Formats: sequence, structure tokens, C-alpha cells
Amino acid sequence: MQTASLTHITKTPTLQHAEMEISESLSAAILYMQPTPRPCFTPTLLADIKAFQAYVSNQVAMDLATRGRCDIKYVVLASGDAQTFNLGGDLNLFVDLIQRRDRDALMRYATDCIDGSYGFSSHLDQPVTSIALVEGNAQGGGFEAALSCNVIIAERGTLLGFPEVLFNMFPGMGAYSYLSRRVGGGLAERLIYSGDLYEAETLYNMGVIDVLAEQGGGKKALADYVRTAQRRSNAMSLLRHVRTEYNAVPYSELLEITSKWVDAAMALKRAEIGVMQRLVRAQDRRAKQLAVDTQPLLRKAT
Repeated sequence: MQTASLTHITKTPTLQHAEMEISESLSAAILYMQPTPRPCFTPTLLADIKAFQAYVSNQVAMDLATRGRCDIKYVVLASGDAQTFNLGGDLNLFVDLIQRRDRDALMRYATDCIDGSYGFSSHLDQPVTSIALVEGNAQGGGFEAALSCNVIIAERGTLLGFPEVLFNMFPGMGAYSYLSRRVGGGLAERLIYSGDLYEAETLYNMGVIDVLAEQGGGKKALADYVRTAQRRSNAMSLLRHVRTEYNAVPYSELLEITSKWVDAAMALKRAEIGVMQRLVRAQDRRAKQLAVDTQPLLRKAT
């Protein structure tokens, strides 16, 4: 994947929990999520997403105004962890804010989440297409983020789903809104309420996933999709217009639902909070094991 040094790009954002790549060969701006200490939507990652979206949107607008065209035609949300796309909300932060009864802070976090998803779903209010490249498991908010993109590419064998029912909650940052637009309300409810993780193959057959890639072939599938889309640019432009005008998720809908999610979170009982804490510990173990597994690779690379 070729990274371009485009002269008209003047200042790139400083990111802490993500890396950005401008791919000339794909005409794409790619954001690789790299949150720590666990693969979830940390407040820092959410700030990185906001900065990335603002940068790309401004760059495209400036190019169109000054050059009459733009080099960036696709915005890709991906992960720097080949095994995990994203495991969702920052449960450790949730527990802390719930126990401190800080509803305002939890609402700010939830709003930051829907701001990011709305940016992808509305293709940054620019003539670009947002793509989720799911090369590892996506749960909860990670699945929501993928669903918010215009196109989902997922590798075979990856697992996606909403485990929130395990602690008596629902995914409140856009899951129902985005899923119901794709597959209808009935199936959306079933997928959310089950709490199960589904293989990408199953979700592809349901119509949730747009492109099913082979294991390890996500980037190739992305390149193939872009090549095909470039040959059908007029059709893509019309589809983007139709989606925006007739099938868009309004920001007001996301905000109303996430406000109810915050209220529900503040009402969780001690046992339900305990389940969240156990999930945090499981995520920590997963992150530590990943660090051990990748050390030989890092030493070899250096």
C-alpha cells in the first residue's frame, strides 16, 4: 500500500491512539486504531477520530474549492491490531463514572462516540465513501463503528456482535439505527438482544456485511473494492446521494437513543457493574497476551 506525500496537504493532525495513512494508490485516508491499554474506544481514541475526520473533511473541501477535484475519495476505519478491530466502549471508564454518579461526564463520552459514528455514516459531509476494514473481532461499540460506515469489509472467521446484554444493557451508540437501515428492525433487534457473536460469513449472508474477504485478505479486498468502485463512479455517486437523502440516520436520533443509554447505565446494579469489571479484566488479559505474542516480531523488525 503506497503512502503518498501530497504537496497540497499542509498539516496533519497529531494522533496518540491511532495512526493515519494517505494511500495514493487507493485514493484513501486510512485511520488505524491503536488504543491502549486495551482495544476499546478510549477518550483519546475518540479525540483522534474527531481530529482525523475534521482533517480529511477540510482537506477534501479545500481541494474541491482550489483544484476542482480531490485525491481522497475513500475514508477507511481500520485497526493496528490484526486480531481485534475494536472491543467497544471503555468499560473501565463506565464503571468509574457510574460509581461516582457522574452522568454529565458519561453523557459527554457517549456524545463523542456518536459524533464519530455520525461522521462516518454521513461520509464527512463530503463526496467520499467511508469503509470499515474489519480484520479482527468487533464487539459492542466496535461493531457499531463498523456499521456506521457506508461499506463494511470483513474477513472470514472474524466475530462481530453485541455483548451488552450480559450486563443488562443495550448498545446505545447507533447499533439499532444503523442495523435497522441495513437489515430491518426485526433482525436488528434479534442480533442485539441475543448477545451472541456472529461469524462474518453469517452476517454477510444476512446482508449486514458488504464484502466478505478471505482470512488475511482484508487489504486485498479493500483494493479490489476500490478498483471496482472507480469503474462505477457515477453509480457510486448516485448511491451516496440516495443514502444521504433517503436512508440516513439523523444525528437527533442517535443523540436521543444515547441519552437513554446513559440513563440506563446510571441505573445499573452492583452485580451488573461486576460483570463489566470482569469484562475489563478479560480485555486486560487479552491486551497483555497480545503484547507478549508480538514481542518477537518487534525484536525481529528492529
